[in-house]
Amino acid sequence: MNEKNQGMRRKLTDYGDAEFSLYLRKAFIKAMGFTDDALSRPVIGIANTFSSYNACHATVPQIVEAIKRGVMLAGGLPMDFPTISLHESFSYPTSMYLRNLMSMDTEEMMRALPMDACIVIGGCDKTVPAQLMAAASADIPTIVVVTGPMLSGSHQGERICACTDCRRFWASYRAEQIDAREIEAVTDRLVTSAGTCGVMGTASTMACMTEAMGMMLPGGATIPAVHADRLRHAEQAGARAMSLASEGLAPSRIMTEKSLANSLRVLLAIGGSTNGLLHLAAIAGRVGIQIDMEAFDAMGSETPVLIDLKPTGSAYMDDLHAAGGMATIMRELKPLLHLDCVTVTGRTLGEEIDALPPAFEQNVVRPLSNPIHTGGGIVFLKGNLSGDGAIIKQSACSEELLVHKGRAVVFDSLDDLAARIDDPDLDVAANDVLVLRNAGPKGAPGMPEAGYIPIPKKLAKQGVKDMVRISDCRMSGTAFGTIVLHATPEAAAGGPLALVQNGDEISLDVPARRLSLEISEKELQHRRDAWAPPDEPEVRRGYQKLFFDHVTQADEGCDFDFSINRPYVGRTPV
Repeated sequence: MNEKNQGMRRKLTDYGDAEFSLYLRKAFIKAMGFTDDALSRPVIGIANTFSSYNACHATVPQIVEAIKRGVMLAGGLPMDFPTISLHESFSYPTSMYLRNLMSMDTEEMMRALPMDACIVIGGCDKTVPAQLMAAASADIPTIVVVTGPMLSGSHQGERICACTDCRRFWASYRAEQIDAREIEAVTDRLVTSAGTCGVMGTASTMACMTEAMGMMLPGGATIPAVHADRLRHAEQAGARAMSLASEGLAPSRIMTEKSLANSLRVLLAIGGSTNGLLHLAAIAGRVGIQIDMEAFDAMGSETPVLIDLKPTGSAYMDDLHAAGGMATIMRELKPLLHLDCVTVTGRTLGEEIDALPPAFEQNVVRPLSNPIHTGGGIVFLKGNLSGDGAIIKQSACSEELLVHKGRAVVFDSLDDLAARIDDPDLDVAANDVLVLRNAGPKGAPGMPEAGYIPIPKKLAKQGVKDMVRISDCRMSGTAFGTIVLHATPEAAAGGPLALVQNGDEISLDVPARRLSLEISEKELQHRRDAWAPPDEPEVRRGYQKLFFDHVTQADEGCDFDFSINRPYVGRTPV
């Protein structure tokens, strides 16, 4: 790194006089108490995502201090700066709607502020994808540090944790199996510490995928938020960022077709969130790489689910960490990974796996020879009802519903769903197929996690726990059930879900990878010809206008069209 172009000399404000720009910058920054010695050092930026609205990021101040300690011990100057912070439960209409805004905020701050390398602190679902998208576009040497999962709690002697158990208890409450007093008591026990959801939801999925991608120091994905190891890991990241800066090891050298394929491999092996696929499509698009869904489906046939973790198993994230975390997973997956990929350590993935501590006996991560589930955790569906494609998390399905035919019960919007799903007069039976449309990127807007359509109350009372459900929106990684997602294009853009009518027969055949509307092609074309787009929102200004005018469909990660690096120069998995 050229010392004449490092630290405070980087990205000088344009006054037409570079020396004046530096002089003025130093004059103002000295008001913060910095010495000339401090200001002569390489600068490591730290994206600070603390927010009083975000319990998943409650420990960010401590993580920032630990990172600063690591930077200073390595001889650098740490500078934290604020960015948007997103929490799934505190983002209207949905955090996915704001993910691209956070990505733009982070990217532009990385471009605008003087820094030789950057550490981004993520956690709750959409923050890590937003930061990886930003890092890919800004292409400044970057390390991801996550806040880490929460600890599990207990209720009446039963071990519980957000948020798979949130859904399970709420389903019991809807079915009137528990009362209002108990559901309130459960609320006090689901989240017993700071940190992200303690199951293999989207936050944990993205953390594991990021480590596999090589954008995180080894071991960082699973450390619980409140463990001392989390701060030690942050300190190490701060120190490593200094070396990263001098080496100039940018994300473009790390995020390749092979490393993204490794990330997809891990997504399948951990039984991860379907959101992971959506987010990786957006991240890959920033470096000009397209997700090949048929290749991904083929990858699933040779990548079994290895982890006995909720929502598809029984354990929690603190169990996975105690079982060795990503080290145990990567050691098992080694024969299936691209080992020559460079990581933020400067070493290859293969070298990092070879340097792992010895394995020990544990019961959370299964060997390849004895998996939890085979045949692909996430499956790519084709057929006249899936359009350009839809997905289903096969490992979370009810086995008896993997091949199913049923009558369509259609909900035209989220408002329609809320108004009618619990109507005792709703014409619905247990073997029907629930269809939710106009809930995609533009239709909702923001493609919310509404794909986990609740079982109609009158059926829930009868003991029905799962039904085939289809939508053009998303499902939380903490959820479970036989649920088809991401139907592309969405109904609001004229996708096939827009053409379904109440009473139509729908056929789902997961082993054959088919999702079909059982009507003639002539009738389907007649409905296409008669379709008209829904009315657009009345208010379209600011970010809302930007979103509606430029958001892409699920196959491109719902990123903005102008942020994708086109034309694509590669495809993954390879």
